Formats: sequence, structure tokens, C-alpha cells
Amino acid sequence: MNPYELTMAQATEQMAGGSLSSRELTQSCLERIEAVDDKVKAFLVVEPGQALLQADEADTIRARGDAGPLCGIPLSLKDLLCTKGTVTTCGSRMLENFVPPYDATVVEKLKSQGAVILGKVAMDEFAMGSTSESCAFRVPENPWKLGFVSGGSSGGAAASVAALECPASLGSDTGGSIRQPASLCGIVGMKPTYGLVSRYGLVAFASSLDQIGPLTRDVTDSALMMNAISGHDPRDSTSVSRKIPDFCSSLTGGLQGMRVGVPREYFGEGLDPEVRAVVTHGIEVLRDGGAEIVEVSLPRTDYCVAVYYLIATAEASSNLARYDGVAYGFRNLEVQSLMEMYKETRSQGFGAEVKRRILIGTYALSAGYYDAYYKKASQVRTLILDDFKRAFEQCDVLVSPVVPTPAWKLGEKADNPLAMYLSDVLTISANLAGIPGISVPGGFSRGGLPIGIQLQGAHFREDLLLKVAYNLEQGLNLPPQRPALVQGIE
Repeated sequence: MNPYELTMAQATEQMAGGSLSSRELTQSCLERIEAVDDKVKAFLVVEPGQALLQADEADTIRARGDAGPLCGIPLSLKDLLCTKGTVTTCGSRMLENFVPPYDATVVEKLKSQGAVILGKVAMDEFAMGSTSESCAFRVPENPWKLGFVSGGSSGGAAASVAALECPASLGSDTGGSIRQPASLCGIVGMKPTYGLVSRYGLVAFASSLDQIGPLTRDVTDSALMMNAISGHDPRDSTSVSRKIPDFCSSLTGGLQGMRVGVPREYFGEGLDPEVRAVVTHGIEVLRDGGAEIVEVSLPRTDYCVAVYYLIATAEASSNLARYDGVAYGFRNLEVQSLMEMYKETRSQGFGAEVKRRILIGTYALSAGYYDAYYKKASQVRTLILDDFKRAFEQCDVLVSPVVPTPAWKLGEKADNPLAMYLSDVLTISANLAGIPGISVPGGFSRGGLPIGIQLQGAHFREDLLLKVAYNLEQGLNLPPQRPALVQGIE
């Protein structure tokens, strides 16, 4: 087995035993990127020199006996996490040359624990999209089937892990942007409870919805990453101060006494039969593992897409107002007036999807329409949260599909924004309610494309969610399959 094929836990075990060094592991991942990334197109920036220096430092730490679980592990980062001295573009021409003077809190935490940062990966521009096709620089492809989408907006992060370019990555989830690409790429994607992981240094799309989380090859690695990035941060006013459990210790134990809820609204019209079959099999695996399966209702599910695209675009309109060509970022210099500079800078710096969402959000916040749109959406958001609270009175976790269909061809929905928005219909509600969710690989379509199974839990019950996810993963016991891209290269 090549070092780049190892999970985080496997690599840590080998490094602890002395049969592998961080330099060897990092070099293997860099060679893997060199071999396949011209096809996958996951990375925007790779920093081999810096990565190898960090790997050598990690080996020194391990030799001293001070190594933790992430020491020496190579990772990729979604390109909206600020990294000191490294360009952070958010997939946009607006920030094409922006080099932050500081690290995001999660990046600080990873570095302090000896993790190795390989580089930054592609994403939808300012995280606005479901396929990463709005990225201004390159569009990542699905390693299982080139020419198909890897999902979004964390498509580059998911593709980099699925293509075995790195053991894990950090992405962000605003309406499913970790779970959806994880499902489409056949890996594990975790969206934590809002406030559990600091957003300081995350370039904002919609501040009340955005949450940073890990993309990994299995549930154990997801627990390891959650241990590393969770916790209160005084620099983030939305960060919650509470004791963080050891998520790895939460994985053990069976499902006896556990109640798993099946929301009937998530299995309605539009759900692909192959997706339905995979999720239904997953439910039976949970039942066989000792869980009690109960049907629950989330009656406001039909309103989630409308509510989300009013709140998210309104917050985007406000957050993106700072990109005006004055303080930093792209500026059109061939103008004669201040107003013309604003207009031309934003017209040329932003892509079509970002402009569309800014316009929708600005309209929803405008005088005379605020009460009818943004305020009403916020009120319905509270009702959606109430639905989840009632559901969790009847069950411990919810199980459902992640995406209504397997991955589709690149360009297939590019000219139909509404169809693209509806691909997130099953993940949006967790962000509106602020609850945690996770996507676990469940199986494959007849065409060989991955299909994920979504689990959602009550606020700050990541421990319970990871436990059920681990039991589901072990019960499914999927045969080891590797992307066609890997087989083609080798």
C-alpha cells in the first residue's frame, strides 16, 4: 500500500511505530497530486517546499515524544480559510491576489498540532454553488467518473480526499457544502453544530449559516479532526463556550436503545430510485445493529429552499459589500470617478452566480420588501427549528438521503440555477436549524457513482452522531473500491 492511501489513523499508527515518517507520507501525497491533479483539478495552490518543512518539523516533534494524533498528517484546505502568507482567493477574481496576514483559528489549531498543509483547493466562488463550477480558476471533477461534478461548494476538498491526494481536508458548509460533495465523492463529510467550531478567519458567505467541518475517508478520521478543530474562540462572537468531549471515545458501543428517525418528507417525489435503495438498506443496517426505527415528520421541509435562498442571499449581499475596490482585492484602475470604480470593480471582479445572489439579497433587504421577504423567512426559519426539536423528542438521530441523485455531468445544470438550488433540498434545513449533520458512504449507483447516507442530530450531539455513523459504516462494511481515476493511473 502506498503511503498516500492510508487514512489518518493508519498513518499515525505507522508513524508512531517508526515504519513511516511524515516526510515520506507528505512526499507520497505530493507525488500523488503531481500524478493525478491535472485530471482531478482539485488544487488551486500547492506548496511542496513549505509542506516538506512542516513535515520535517513534525518528525522532530515525534522524535521528542510530543506528537499528537494529527502530527505529521498532510491536509488540504478549502480556499476560503485564511492562511498567513498564502493566497486565499475564495475561488474569485475579486481576491485573486489576496494574501492574508493571519491564519484562521482552525488553521492555527492544525498547525499547532503539527499538521502539514499541502495547499488550497478549488471551490465555488465565495462558496456560492453546488458543483464548484462557479470557481473562477478551475473546476474540480469527480474522481470516480471524470466529467462529472464533485459537488460544491467544497468540491475541491472532497475531490482531493477521494482522489487520495491527501487523507483529509477542511471545508465549509452553508447549505450542505460539506455533506453534498462528500456524498457525491464517496467520503465522509461532517457539518458541526453552529458555534462549535470557530469561524474566525473563514471568509463569510452567510454568517448565520456558515460552519467549518472536516472531509475524511472514514468516520474515525472525522472524529480525529473534530477533536482538533472544536472549541471556544474569543475572537468569534458566535463561538460557544462548552466542554468538548473526546469524539473518538464516542465511537465505541452498539446501537441498543437508540431511536433513529426517518423523516417522511425526505423520501418524496424526485428521489432517485437508486438513492432510495441505498438509504433504505442503510436503515436496515441500523435496525440490525440494534436501533429502533421510527417515522417522524418535518412538515416545513417544503419551505426550506425558499427560506434558505432569502436568508443566505441577504447575508451575502451584506457580507460582500466590503469588496468595493477600496481597501483590498481587485480594483478596476481605468475609471474616472469613485462611483464608476465601485461599479466596474464589482462587475468585473464577481462572477455570474455571486452577482445573482447579491441582487436577490439586496432586493430582499430593500425598503418596502424587508418585512415581506427577509423578516418572513426568518420567522419560518424558527418554525423549521421547532420541527427538528419536536422530531428529536421522538428520536436520537435522523437518517435520510444527502442528495436526491448521484453526481451529474459537468455543465448539465449550469444554465438552470433553480435545478442547481434544488440539489441541496435535503441538506439546507440543518444549516437553518444550526444542528450537526454527517454524510457517510452508503453504496454506489449502477453507473459506479457514490451515494451517501445523511445522519442529523440535536444541537451539540456530535458524539452521538459520530457513534451512529461509525456503527453504520461498520455495518455496511462496503467492499474496498477505488476511483476509476486511480485504476487508470496505476
